[in-house]
Amino acid sequence: MDYNTQREKLILPEYGRYIQQMVQEAKLIPDREARTRQVKAIINAMSALNPHLREMNDYYHKLWDHVYIIADYDLDVDAPFPPPTRESFVAKPHIITSERDPVKIMHYGRNIQNMVTAIASKPAGEERDAMTMALASYMRKQYLIWNKDTVSDKTIFNDIRTLSNGTLTVPEGAKLSEIQGDFRQPNTPGARTRQGGQWHKNKKKKRSTSNGQ
Repeated sequence: MDYNTQREKLILPEYGRYIQQMVQEAKLIPDREARTRQVKAIINAMSALNPHLREMNDYYHKLWDHVYIIADYDLDVDAPFPPPTRESFVAKPHIITSERDPVKIMHYGRNIQNMVTAIASKPAGEERDAMTMALASYMRKQYLIWNKDTVSDKTIFNDIRTLSNGTLTVPEGAKLSEIQGDFRQPNTPGARTRQGGQWHKNKKKKRSTSNGQ
């Protein structure tokens, strides 16, 4: 019995084994003109097997590239397009470089660190001060999501100074406005949720015990 696992590997599986065999047989035709006619017939069959390629502007060129790939780039015919090279289709993947600068304060993340850097690059003045205070308010909300019940303004201001390497400071005497509500996760014990227009503190549920009655 002939199993697919024992056969030659399909180079382009979307065209199937018969197309691959036809290409290999066409390579053996000694007459160049007859070989070219046979390859053109194979390309017509490939087009019929993959009609979606016709929606592409260069679909005919792509079919010729595919037939060269199936032939392992060893095909001597009169093609309407220059034959592709193996290197053009077997290129190494682009290496994605990771950001080397470590996140200085993990609970803020890289986005806030980038925001601090962007604001610090602005010229000193009222606009930068306003942006700094808006960012400080946002940082406090993020801090309260995962950390303590309260955080002082001084802690947030020091974090801004740390993230900016000392280049960004809040205006002297500045204070953050009071935060309304609780910004921790809703299911966290001790966090408050709004119900009926009022804030209610979540309590840790106790396991109910059965007395057998």
